[in-house]
Amino acid sequence: MYNEIDLDKIDIAAEPPTEEPARQYYFMARCRQWVQEFEKKNGRLPKSCVVNMGCQMNARDSEKLAGILGQIGFLETEDEHADLVLYNTCTVRENANMRVYGRLGYLNTLKKKNPDMLIALCGCMMQEPQVVEKIRKSYRFVDIMFGTHNIFKLAELLWERIELRKMTVDIWDDTSLIVEELPTERKYPFKSGVNIMFGCNNFCSYCIVPYVRGRERSRKPEDIIREIERLVASGVVEVMLLGQNVNSYGRNLDKPVTFAWLLRQVEAVKGLKRIRFMTSHPKDLSDELIEVMRDSKKICGHLHLPVQSGSSRILKAMNRRYTKEQYLQLVDKIRAAVPDISLTTDIIVGFPGETEEDFEETLDVVRRVEFDSAFTFIYSKRTGTPAASMAGQVEEAVVKERFDRLLSEVQAISARVCARDLHKTKEVLVERADDHMKGYVTGRLSNNILVHFPGELSLVGKIVPVYLEEAKGFYYMGRMEENLII
Repeated sequence: MYNEIDLDKIDIAAEPPTEEPARQYYFMARCRQWVQEFEKKNGRLPKSCVVNMGCQMNARDSEKLAGILGQIGFLETEDEHADLVLYNTCTVRENANMRVYGRLGYLNTLKKKNPDMLIALCGCMMQEPQVVEKIRKSYRFVDIMFGTHNIFKLAELLWERIELRKMTVDIWDDTSLIVEELPTERKYPFKSGVNIMFGCNNFCSYCIVPYVRGRERSRKPEDIIREIERLVASGVVEVMLLGQNVNSYGRNLDKPVTFAWLLRQVEAVKGLKRIRFMTSHPKDLSDELIEVMRDSKKICGHLHLPVQSGSSRILKAMNRRYTKEQYLQLVDKIRAAVPDISLTTDIIVGFPGETEEDFEETLDVVRRVEFDSAFTFIYSKRTGTPAASMAGQVEEAVVKERFDRLLSEVQAISARVCARDLHKTKEVLVERADDHMKGYVTGRLSNNILVHFPGELSLVGKIVPVYLEEAKGFYYMGRMEENLII
C-alpha cells in the first residue's frame, strides 16, 4: 500500500483522518512540507540517525522508524551529528538505561552547537514512568518521547513537536492496536525480520519485558503473508519471524491458530528460500511445531531455545514453567525429528538463591545438550521485577567464578560441535563483503554459522554451494564448490 501513496497529493489543509494508517500518512505529508522548507533555508535535506539499542524486535522497529523518516524526506545517516537523532532504547538490563543517559549527555553538547537539532527517544526504556520523569526534569533538551506501543506515530509526534516547539511525550500503558501498511527501510535487501506478534504474557521473574512491551497480541495471518509476499517480490530470500514467544502466536486471534499452522502458510510463499524464527519458549514448543520443522524444506536448521538454568528449583523461582527433565526431553524429541539441527540457548548465572549444586545442574545440561553456542549472562537486578527483591543474592566473586567456568565449558563444546560439517558442501546465503579479508565474502549456513570464502560482491544476497575447508571454532573458511579442483 505505502508504495502507492503519493504524499504530495494528500490535502494537508484538511483535518487529519481518524483512521490508521491514513492518519500517519497525513502527518508524513505535513512533515514533508517542513522538510521542503528546511531544504530551501539550508540548501540541503535534513539528516536523520536512528540508533537501535536493543533486540531483534527493536531492530525491526528501527527499520520502520527509518522508513517513516525516509518517506518524509530525511536522508539517513549513521552519524549522530544529524538534524534528528532517535534512540530506540532497550531496558532489559539497567546498564542499558545508563548507556542512554550517557549518550544523551553527548547529544546535549551537539545540540548546543546546533540548537535546531531534534532528539527523540522511544522503545522499552520509555515505558518506565520513572525514566520519563527523570528525562522531563534532567534532560529537558530532549524533544520527543514515545514507547513501544505507538512506534507508528512517529510522523504525528514529530509534527506536534514542530508545531508546539516544546517537548512532546506520548506513552501508552498498553494497547491491542496493530497498525499495518507503514513504510520500512530494510537493512538488507535480501533478508528481513517480520513481526508476527508483540508483547509477552510469561512474566519470568527476572524480566522487565512484559511490563514494557505489554500483553501478547498477534498480527492477522493474512497480513503477515501479504508482507512476506511483498518482501519476496522485492528480492528477499530469507525471513526471520519475530516475537517475544513465537510459540504462543495466534492464541488471541478472533479465530485462533497455531504457530505451526502459520509456518505452513509461510512455507507456501513462492520464491522464499529460508525461514527463521525466534524466540521459542520451551514450555510452548509443541509436537506439531516439531513435525513442521521436520517436514519443511525452508525452515532453517537452527533453533534458539533458552534454558536459562539447569536447576529445576531455580527454574521454578524464575517462573519458567518447565523443569530440567522436561527441557532435556524436549531436546531429545527435537533431535529425533531433526537430527542435524543447531541448538543455541540463553543461560543466566547467579540468579538469587543459586547454589553450587544448582550451577552444576546447569553445567550438566550444557554437556548433555551440546549447544552450538550459548548467550551467557551474569544475573543483575532489574528494578521492577520480582527477582530484584528475592533473598539469596549471590556474591559477585562467586558469580564471576561460575560464569568463567560456564563460558569455558560452552566454548569447548561449541568448537567441537560447530565443526561437524567440516569437509562438506553446504548452501551459504552470502550477506556482505568480509570485514577483514579483501576479496572474501561472508555468509551463513542454514544452521546460522558464519562462513568466509573468496568471492565477488555480486554474490551478496545469493545462496551458493560452499565447500567447508577449515573449521575455526565458531566459523568456517571455505571455497565455492565450482572453484574446487578435485
